[in-house]
Amino acid sequence: MVDNRPPVGTAAAPSLKDRSAQLHRLRRQVREGAPAATEAQLGKGKLLARDRMELLFDEGTFTEIESLRRHQATGFGLEDRRPHTDGVLTGWGKVHGRTVFAYAHDFRIFGGALGAAHADKIHKLMDLAESAGAPIVGLCDGSGARIQEGVTALAGYGGIFRRNVRNSGVLPQISVILGPCAGGASYSPALTDFVFMVRGTSQMFITGPDVVQAVTGEVITHDALGGADTHAGITGVAGFVYDDEHSALEEVRYLLSLLPSNNRELPPSAPADDPHARRSDRLLDIVPSDGNRAYDVRDVIAEIVDHGEFFEVHERWAVNVVCALTRLGGEVAGIVANQPSTLAGVLDIEASEKAARFVAMCDAFNIPLISLVDVPGFLPGVGQEHGGIIRHGAKLLYAYCNATVPRIQVILRKAYGGAYIVMDSRSIGADLSLAWPGNEIAVMGAEGAVNVVFRRQIAAADDPDTVRKELIEEYRDQLMHPFYAAERGLVDDVIDPAETRPRLIDALAMLRRKQVHLPSRKHGNQPQ
Repeated sequence: MVDNRPPVGTAAAPSLKDRSAQLHRLRRQVREGAPAATEAQLGKGKLLARDRMELLFDEGTFTEIESLRRHQATGFGLEDRRPHTDGVLTGWGKVHGRTVFAYAHDFRIFGGALGAAHADKIHKLMDLAESAGAPIVGLCDGSGARIQEGVTALAGYGGIFRRNVRNSGVLPQISVILGPCAGGASYSPALTDFVFMVRGTSQMFITGPDVVQAVTGEVITHDALGGADTHAGITGVAGFVYDDEHSALEEVRYLLSLLPSNNRELPPSAPADDPHARRSDRLLDIVPSDGNRAYDVRDVIAEIVDHGEFFEVHERWAVNVVCALTRLGGEVAGIVANQPSTLAGVLDIEASEKAARFVAMCDAFNIPLISLVDVPGFLPGVGQEHGGIIRHGAKLLYAYCNATVPRIQVILRKAYGGAYIVMDSRSIGADLSLAWPGNEIAVMGAEGAVNVVFRRQIAAADDPDTVRKELIEEYRDQLMHPFYAAERGLVDDVIDPAETRPRLIDALAMLRRKQVHLPSRKHGNQPQ
């Protein structure tokens, strides 16, 4: 018989009940953190990392991993400061019932700075997300690499970047900037699919204002250099900007409801409770017949889509093109639309880049594309030419040509020159091209064409103005009438604008199982 009694004079080993109580006390301490640091975080108008996780996930579904992780670094006093979590929460939960992985920097610990253990936790989370085939959300509130850990901290960033790229186009990746995001920390969000920011508390920059002033002499505030409005309206880094964290995280949840879990799935369907055959007679009044008169293409989108709801990406950057996720008949679709209310809807460098990235994202995640076309061409000018409009415009052309998802073009009014081709014409692979009866498809507008083709004839006329007007009407009648492209098979049908919604829903249903077999290649060499 084995004697399990402790030796005389020694204390009994703690029971499992004692150990469990110890575990719960430790977890409570980890959750609460240092009171002074918590007060400081809340005093800045920022939420705690754990509260952010609770807002992101469905109630009670967040499962944390490696909450007891501590760094093993020494030197510069680090051996005396080894807080649990090492400044980042990692785990998974449910968003609208679907699994999502997330990490959240805890600014209370080392200012959210990334060290080796901190990075390892994020690497583990990203690897789990890849294995599970689920989206990744990063809640960023960190001051960059942990200086005391030197090159190992930099290597930790490298591991994150490599995983960002490996999962690009495979898993939806979303970055939510909720505090400072400086130096190497800013590159991971730039590699993800979507970036959210909050006014007043979030900033992103490679070098902060102090370094900028020391090197260049320029004096600028943190917000002016890399704040939410700067990145939403000037740089195009942020796709979405909100006034508070609650709104931002609620909209992250909404975006996730429009995306598949990975590139092998279709986006989730929703109840089709907006009538399929609903006519939109208001469209007949929204778009003026005069091609020189402006209108807001968002009004067109709202009439066509389910319940008038759409989620616009980069709403404040490159506003001469509108990119939005929406639903038609309960199914997710991406819309790219020229915006006649800004620069007459021309394509320029920034609009081309914005639309190209949106098209590529939709293609990666099996989201059909609808292009609403009303474009007078590319923006002329020395600044555009010297800025590289050729290669930047080619990015949009490349993105459309490379896309294998269902693609439908709707020509609302005018479609001129190379911009007509680039906006997903039949010639570059659109599955269907529909046109409203006021469409004008041509190399250029009638006035410009007549001035070029009949320059000498007009100059030699006794009454140049009358001759010019007559030639313009003749050119319109012969080459720009609404049925010219349809007669030549470049437009599949000319439709009543009020019937646009049911025609699009029917076409998308027909194309839902579209398959394209691409040539074997490692990857294309897209324009830079």
